Amino acid sequence: MAIKVYLKEKNSQRKKIIKKLSYISLSIGAIILFWAMYPIISFQIYSYFTLERKIISPIPTTNLTASLNFANYVLGASVDLTENLRDFTDASLWFPSLANVANAAEREIKIKEYTLSIPKLNIKNAKVKVGGTDLNKSLIHYLPRSLPGEPGNVAIFGHSTLPQLYKPNDYKSIFTYLHTLEKGDEIYIKIGAVRYVYEVTEMFVVDPDQVEVLDQMTDNSYLTLITCTPPGTYWKRLVVRAVLKSSP
Repeated sequence: MAIKVYLKEKNSQRKKIIKKLSYISLSIGAIILFWAMYPIISFQIYSYFTLERKIISPIPTTNLTASLNFANYVLGASVDLTENLRDFTDASLWFPSLANVANAAEREIKIKEYTLSIPKLNIKNAKVKVGGTDLNKSLIHYLPRSLPGEPGNVAIFGHSTLPQLYKPNDYKSIFTYLHTLEKGDEIYIKIGAVRYVYEVTEMFVVDPDQVEVLDQMTDNSYLTLITCTPPGTYWKRLVVRAVLKSSP
C-alpha cells in the first residue's frame, strides 16, 4: 500500500493568464509578419506572371554613348560601388554603376522643376526636380539630357514603400502603386503653362545593373518612371515606359 500519493497541482490563475498571454503574443507576431510580408510575396507572384524580367522592346541605336559603357569608361568595370547602399532616398544609389558619373552625364538645362500627374494613382501636380538625387522632397528627373516634349528619354525616379505605409502626399511613398498602371493609362507633365500627355506602353522589371533603361532614344519622346520593387524592398527596379501622346 502506497504511503504517499502525489497529485498534480492544478494550474493557478496566474499561470493560466501567462499561458494565454503567450498565445496572444505569438498570434500578434504572426499577424505582423504576415502584414509585412504579404505585399512582397503577392507582388512577386503578380510580377512572375505579368511582368517581364528584361527589357521587352529593343532600345534603338543612337549616336550617344550608352550609360553602361560611359560608366565603365569613367570608373572601370571592376569598381565596386555596392558597399555604400544605405539610404535609398538618394537616387544616385539606385543604379550603382552610375553613382559617381551623374554630374558628368547631365546636360545643362535651364528648367529646374516641373510637375507630374497620374490620374489613376491620384497623383496631382507632384514636384519633379531636374537633376539632383534627394527623393525625400520631390520626384527626381535623373541624369537630365532631354526635357518632356523633346526627342529623348526622360527618366523620373520616385520612392515606394509597403502599401500599408503609403501616404499620397509623401514623396517617400509616392510611387508605391506604380505597378497598378496599365497600357493606355495617361501621365501628364506640366512645364509652366504647357502640358504634355504621355501614354503608358509597357512595364517591366530590371536589375540595378541594367542601366540601359536610362539611355536616350531619339526616335520619339519617352517618359520612363522608375521605382524600387517589390514594394518595401530595394532588390530590383520597376520600370514604366510611356510615349508622348499629345503636346501643344
